[in-house]
Amino acid sequence: MLIALIARDKPGALQTRLDNREAHIAYLKETGVVSQAGPLLDEDGNMAGSLVILDVEDMAQAQDWASDDPYAKAGLFGSVDLIEWKKVI
Repeated sequence: MLIALIARDKPGALQTRLDNREAHIAYLKETGVVSQAGPLLDEDGNMAGSLVILDVEDMAQAQDWASDDPYAKAGLFGSVDLIEWKKVI
């Protein structure tokens, strides 16, 4: 099942993102369930959130993955949505 994780950073949290970016990227690579990923950008082109497409067994696995993300553990996100997604193109 494909799940879109859409997370928006807390206001003023760019340094938290930068401080935890290396661990986050390692987590993306090592878990084996990430199909696509990249930062959301604000109107000035600064990183302000994340879009991650997870290929997991069920929503519970997606929730566990999201909770274990170093960004989440660092308190970066103001909101996180997990939405089942269907790839068309």
